[in-house]
Formats: sequence, structure tokens, C-alpha cells
Amino acid sequence: MDLSASDLLYAPQPPPPKRRRINGNRDPSRYSSPDELAASFDHDTPTFHRRTSSKNPSRTSAETQRRSYDDSPPEDSPDELDHTIHTFYRGGLRRNLQPTASRHATPDAPSEISLLTPIQAPASPATSVPPTTPLPPPVIEARYLPYKPKMVLRGHRKGVAAVRFSPKGDKIASCSADATIRIWETSTGNHLHTLEGHLAGISTIAWSPDNRVLASGSDDKSIRLWDTIAGKQYPRQLLGHNNYIYSIAFSPKGNMIVSGSYDEAVFLWDVRSARPMRSLPAHSDPVGGVDFIRDGTLIVSCAGDGLIRIWDTATGQCLRTLVHEDNAPVSSVRFAPNGRFVLAWTLDSCVRLWNYHEGRCVKTYQGHQNVKYSLSGAFGVYGHENGEVPLGEKKAFAVSGSETGEIVWWDVVSKEVLQREVAHEGCVLGVDTLAKDGVALAVSCGLDKSIRVWERVSEEPGPEMEPFEDGTVGGDGGFAGPNGVNGEMMMDDTLMKMEAEEAEVNGVL
Repeated sequence: MDLSASDLLYAPQPPPPKRRRINGNRDPSRYSSPDELAASFDHDTPTFHRRTSSKNPSRTSAETQRRSYDDSPPEDSPDELDHTIHTFYRGGLRRNLQPTASRHATPDAPSEISLLTPIQAPASPATSVPPTTPLPPPVIEARYLPYKPKMVLRGHRKGVAAVRFSPKGDKIASCSADATIRIWETSTGNHLHTLEGHLAGISTIAWSPDNRVLASGSDDKSIRLWDTIAGKQYPRQLLGHNNYIYSIAFSPKGNMIVSGSYDEAVFLWDVRSARPMRSLPAHSDPVGGVDFIRDGTLIVSCAGDGLIRIWDTATGQCLRTLVHEDNAPVSSVRFAPNGRFVLAWTLDSCVRLWNYHEGRCVKTYQGHQNVKYSLSGAFGVYGHENGEVPLGEKKAFAVSGSETGEIVWWDVVSKEVLQREVAHEGCVLGVDTLAKDGVALAVSCGLDKSIRVWERVSEEPGPEMEPFEDGTVGGDGGFAGPNGVNGEMMMDDTLMKMEAEEAEVNGVL
């Protein structure tokens, strides 16, 4: 008699034993018990230790100034950005922060086998079909398409300190040492408004999330709010800093502003009341950069003392202090769009990417020059121009200006220089990026008083672009508009994979 696979899995059970009588009584027990399977494992929950750094290095006699670094601050406001203003001198400030130890969870144990789970009998050998492994989808590499010049915007009378795309991407704002702010239309480059009111040069600007309000910080120690639609200033000023204001940022909800100043303090402001909510004695040197995390719960600040500090927005407590072994002055800082990393510019010609949870620098980008001025840049994504590339294959880049007049793009993971372009005559102080509806733009500014807009175009034949002609739009000058997929959403997916990709790149995990 042949046995099939079903017969082996479902063998007939022996008949139950006959009940025996003991002294005429039935034995209530059958002396049989089922087999029991049990599985257990120890599970260690990873613990995240926050460490508050209370280090406050002794303040030396060195002072600093917004866009360049010299021995002493000027008596008057530094309207021109093409001169040396101050340099950092620090003694004995060498400290390495070790990453906080954490316990990682053990791998999950095999799932328990339940006796109540029915066992499916396989098909008989006569009808069984060998399993086939589906072929993986073809891997489509994300190709980097270089940015090309689109148009040049002119109108400022002195060096342009910062430039920013609006959240919807329909406007560009620029600020200058000539104490003015200019609003431009992104698609055409038309000049929309000139905002005047500051009494000294303007070093920093920030858009509100609703695309309507623009905040500006100036050497006249004030922060002013502007209606970008009407082109007028709001009546209230944000007053409280005792010196030049270097950096400002809006919270994601638009109800708070954080500012950093030459007076070494970080202020948190309530926009509605125009009053400071909290003053943080943040650093022992002028604060060069501040930023909000994407949900507004954390603030990052940096200064010439070489420290990067993470703050709790609600309590004002310092949660983490980051410092590199070289202890170079940090002039600008920015959260990654996914909130997991911090990008910092330092005056040793390096841009460093920090994992602030672990307190370690994971990437260092080099190839530009930055030893004198406070430069700033941005994140971006590439690969989305090719519609066949899946969302998960998009890659991230970091971009920065250089004191040599160049703009440099790096791949975030590999640190490879993707593109290098000569953009301005003199130092490139600021760069910002925008990606919407498949249109990728970049904008840069510098000491040559100009603003240059760049566009990443496909390699398919199209209208030729006229490079760098004043007020001339390359190609058809079209812009897809504010609706659609935002580049930051793709950046989130890309950066969330970085920790896993780092293991392949340099084995740090």
C-alpha cells in the first residue's frame, strides 16, 4: 500500500483506550495529555539617553560678525559684505563628545507554533508545480542632471547676503547690505516689490509657512515682518537683541520665530505678540545660524565657539552639544528635511552632516573654499526627472557656495562631487533649492550684487537657454506652479534610508 504526502501528514489516530472498571467504578481519568509547545525570548528595549551639555567655555576677547571674520567688530553697521570683519580666537576649547551608548533590541525569536493552526497538505507529486521565484524589477539608477543657468536678477546696490524660495515656489526673496529686500517672480524673474525700512544691512530672511509673511533680521538689531503680497511692513518690530542679528527661522506652524545674534544669545519669539518668549544663553561667541526641526519641537544653533547645540523648544533645555575634534567655527546650520540629521558649515572648508541623536559626524563634504565668510546652502533631490525611477530610488544632494565664486553639489551618501559651476564674481554667500512638479530650480547670491537662477533640465532636445544675460529668461521661462509633489517629500524617503546605506559606504553602523 502506497502512502501519499497527505497520509504522512494526517496519519490515522489510534482508537481511544477502553475504559476499565475498578471495583465496579469507571476511572474518570484517561491518563492522556496533549503535547504543548512554548517559546519565549528575552527582549531588550533600546534606550535613548539624552545628555545635557552644560559646557560654557570661557569667553575670550574675540568677537565675530555676520558675513566675514576679523579681529574686532566695526563701530558702524557693516553694510558692505566684501570686507573682513572679524575672526574667531578661542583658547583651550577642545572637547570630543562621545556618542551616547544605547542598547539595541535583540533579533526577534521565531514565531510560536500553535497547535490550533491547521496544516495545509501539499499537492500530490503528480500535480505539484515547482515554485518559481519572481524576477526582481530592473534597477534603474537615478541619473544626476546638471543645473544650467536660467536667468540673472539685478537691482541690489550692494552684496546680497541671503536668498530664499517661498514655500509655494512662486516667489524669490533676497536681502542685501543695502538695507533692502526684493521680491521676485520665480517663473519670469520680474521684480515685484522692494521692501525698505531697516536702518542697516540685512543678513537673514525667512518665509512663513503660509507663503505670505517674510521676516528679516538686520544689523540695526531689529526683526521686521513684511506682507509680501501688499509689499508693506507690519507695524510691530521684534526688539530684544543687543547686537547684529545673523540668522532667523520660522517654526513650521508659523507662530514662532527663532533668532541668533552677535550678542551670543538665541531668542524664541511669539509672532502674534511680537515679544520674546524665551532667551537662551546659548554660546560664548556670536551665533551664526539657527533652525527649527520639521515638527517645531527642536531648535538647532551654532556659533564661532565651534559648538552645535540642540534645544527643546518647549523648555529651553539644551539636549545635546555637538563639537568636532577640529573645533572649527560653525557659521551656519540646517536641519535635514526628515529631521534626523543636521548639516553644518564650518570655517575649515568643510560641510558636515551630523547624526545628533548619537552625537557623531557621519559625513564630511569637501571641495569648496570657506575660511572667511559665513556661507549657507541647502538639501535637494535628484533622479525624479526620469519618471521611470521609483520613488525609493531618488537620491539626495547637498549644495553650498564657495569663496571662489563656485557652487558645489555633493551626493549626500557617497560624498561625490556631482557638479561644480562658476556662478558669481567673488564669494557665493547663499544657495537655496526648489523641486516641484518635476521642475528643479536653484538660486544663488553673492558679493557681486547679483542673484542667479539655475534650472535642471533633461537631456532631451528642447528650447535653448541663454546663459547669464541680465533679465533674460532661458528657454520658455515656464514654471509648473506650486501644486504637486514637493521635493522635500522625496528627500524624506531618501534620507530615511541613509543609516542603512552608511553601512555599505563606510561601515559606521
